[in-house]
Amino acid sequence: MSELTPPVARRVPRERTHHGDTVIDDYDWLRAKEDAEVVAYLEAENAYAAQETSHLADLRTSIFEEIKSRTQETDLSVPTRRADWWYYTRTREGSQYAIHCRCPIDDQDDWEPPKLEVDADIAGEQVLLDGNVEAQGHEYFSLGGLVVSPAGDAMAYAVDVIGDERYTMRFRDLVSGELHDDEIVGTSGGATWSLDGTTVFYTTVDEAWRPDRVWRHRLGSGTQDQLVFEERDDRYWVGVGSTRSDQYLVIAVGSKITSEIRVLEATEPEGEFRLIEPRREGVEYSVEHAVVGGEDRFLVLHNEGAANFELAEAPVQSPGREHWSTLVAHREDTRLDEVDAFAGHLVLSYRRDVLTRLTVWRLTDEGYGERYEIPIDEELFSVGAGSNPEWSQPLVRLGYGSFVTPTTVCDYTVATGELVVRKRQAVLGGYDALDYEQHREWAVADDGTRVPISIVCRRGTPHDGTAPTLLYGYGSYELSMDPMFGAARLSLLDRGMVFATAHVRGGGEMGRAWYEQGKTLNKQNTFTDFVACARHLVDSGWTSADRLVAEGGSAGGLLMGAVANLAPDAFAGIAAVVPFVDALTSILDPSLPLTVIEWDEWGDPLHDPEVYAYMKSYTPYENVAAQTYPPILAITSLNDTRVLYVEPAKWVARLRAVASQGQVLLKTEMSAGHGGVSGRYEAWRERAYEYAWIIHTAGAPHEPLPPVPAGVKTS
Repeated sequence: MSELTPPVARRVPRERTHHGDTVIDDYDWLRAKEDAEVVAYLEAENAYAAQETSHLADLRTSIFEEIKSRTQETDLSVPTRRADWWYYTRTREGSQYAIHCRCPIDDQDDWEPPKLEVDADIAGEQVLLDGNVEAQGHEYFSLGGLVVSPAGDAMAYAVDVIGDERYTMRFRDLVSGELHDDEIVGTSGGATWSLDGTTVFYTTVDEAWRPDRVWRHRLGSGTQDQLVFEERDDRYWVGVGSTRSDQYLVIAVGSKITSEIRVLEATEPEGEFRLIEPRREGVEYSVEHAVVGGEDRFLVLHNEGAANFELAEAPVQSPGREHWSTLVAHREDTRLDEVDAFAGHLVLSYRRDVLTRLTVWRLTDEGYGERYEIPIDEELFSVGAGSNPEWSQPLVRLGYGSFVTPTTVCDYTVATGELVVRKRQAVLGGYDALDYEQHREWAVADDGTRVPISIVCRRGTPHDGTAPTLLYGYGSYELSMDPMFGAARLSLLDRGMVFATAHVRGGGEMGRAWYEQGKTLNKQNTFTDFVACARHLVDSGWTSADRLVAEGGSAGGLLMGAVANLAPDAFAGIAAVVPFVDALTSILDPSLPLTVIEWDEWGDPLHDPEVYAYMKSYTPYENVAAQTYPPILAITSLNDTRVLYVEPAKWVARLRAVASQGQVLLKTEMSAGHGGVSGRYEAWRERAYEYAWIIHTAGAPHEPLPPVPAGVKTS
C-alpha cells in the first residue's frame, strides 16, 4: 500500500463582513456534515492519522493494558441510603457500562452502609437498569439521568444513543418491573418527581440546543404534557429540580451572569410556581430550603454586592430581596460555592487558597450552632459533598482525593465529628502513593500576577530540565481544574513524565475576580498565563521546551490553539481535544448551539465592534500564521453539539495551508459526542491513543521506568 500524504482540503472562498471588516473563509464548506465530500475528507484525515501514529501501536496497547490492569473491573460503589433502600452501582469485568441496583434496608436506625460482596448474591437485590443491556445494538450509549420516585415504586431514566445530548425518557414500574407506555423524545436528560410520585418535570431544548422549556408529565395519564415555563430570552437557560428536603420544586433560570428562581410546593404538582426575586443583570442567586429553630427558611446564596457570594436567609412566604438577612458575609479570600440543607445541619462548600473546602454547620432547637471545617491533611487535594439524598441523615457523605491519593468516599458523623473512610478507589498492581510527590508552584504572568501550578511526578524525578512534561489547562466558565487522582495518568508518571496543571485566569481557582480577569475583554490573560506557566516549568528546572507538551479540551482547546499561535516555540507538541478553535465564527452565529448564551462569557462580536476586534485578535483559526508550529494532534467527534467538529477540521486545514510546520493530525470519532466515545473500555483506548502520542512527542521512554528505590521514598 502506498504511503498517504497529508489530506488537503479544497479551498472554497466564502466572504463575510462584520463591522466593516471583510473576511474570506476558505474552509467553511466543511460544515456540511451530511455531504459525502465532507465525510470523505474526515475519513481521509482519520486514515492519515492512523498511518502517522501506526508506530505507536504497541505503546497504545501497553497503555491500555496498564489502565486495565490497575482497575478493579468487577466492583461495587458505596451504597447510598434513600427511603427504604440502599442504592449502588455495579461494574463487571468485560462490561462497558455500569449496572444500577438497590437492596432493601434491614434496620431503619442503622446508617452504616452494608458491606456488600462484589461476587456474592445480595439479598433482595433489584437491578434498576443495566447499561450494557440498554446499549445493545448501539455504537454509542449515554445515560442522561436515572431518578427514582420518592416512594421508590417508579423510575424515570433517559438515554442518548447518538451523542447529540438529546435524550429519550422512559419510565419503569419498580414493583412489576415493567416499562410504562409513556415515552418522551428530545429531553435534556434530567427528571424531577413530585412528592406523590404522580408527576415528572423535565426540560427540552430549542434549535440552538438551549434548554428553554419546563414541562409537566403526569405518569400514565395519556394526556398531552403541559408547558409549565418557557424562557424566550436567548441568553438564558432553564433547569428544574427540587430542594434537598423534597418540599419544594425549583425552576432555575440563568445566564452566565444572572439568575432567577421559582418554587412550588412539591405536594401541589399542578400548582403555579412563584418567583423568589426578579432577575437583575449581574446578580446570581440560588435557593435551598431549611428548617431552623422550628421555622421554615429559604437559604439564599447570592453575589449582590458580594463578588465571592454570601449566604442569607429569608422567610419562605416572603423571600424577596428586601427580606434577605446575611448569615455568612462576603470574604475576599473565600468563594462560597454551595449550601446543602439537612434536618440537623448545613453543609457549606467553598474555595480558599485555590483548594475546595467543606464546613458542617450544626442546627439546634434555637437556631444555628457551631461550624466545623473538615480537615484534609495534604498540600494539594480536592474535597466535595457526595451523594446525600436523605433529609434526616445524621452524617455527611463526602469524597476527596489528590494527585497521589485515590478517590476516597467518607462519612462524617455530625454529632461526633468522626470521619470514617468507607472506600478508597482500588488501584491494582501494587500502587504506592509514596512513589509519587505533588507540589504547588507559582508562575509570574506578564502583568505581575502570580499564577498557581499544580504538579505531580514520580518521587525523585530529576530537577535538571530533562523531565518530559505534560502541561494541562482550561481557563473558562469559572471552572476549576482541581487536583484529582487518575489511574490512567500513572502511565505518564511511570515513564518519568511530570504532569502539571496551569490554573490560569478564566477559571475559578482563585475566586470570582480570577474568573472576571480571564473572560470577555480580558480573555488574553488566559493565554499569556498559560505561556507564563510553561516558561516557569522550564526556568525552574522541571523540563525544557523540546520536552514540554500542552493539552486542553473544549474551551481548553481554544487555549491550545491560542498558545500555538502565541508561543509555538514553548512546546514540543500540542494536543487539542474537541477544541473550540473557530470561536469567532461560532459566536457570530446566533443560530448555532449555545451561541447567544455564550455572549456573557466571550462578549457579543455580532453587535459590538470592540468585542469583534478583540476576539479576532486571539481566536486560533483567524490567527494561524506562516510560522513554524510544533506537532499538533486534534481530536473531535462528529456528533458533538457543544463544539462542532467543523472547528478543528477547518483549523487543521488552515494549518496545513498556511503554517510552516511538521506533523498535524485530525482524528474524528464518527459516532460520538462532546465527551468522546462511550463505554469504559473504548474510553481507555481513546486515552491510550492520546497518551501514546504525548509520551512519544515529549521524548519520554515507551517503557515504564524501574520501580522507585526504597531509599528515595523515605528521603
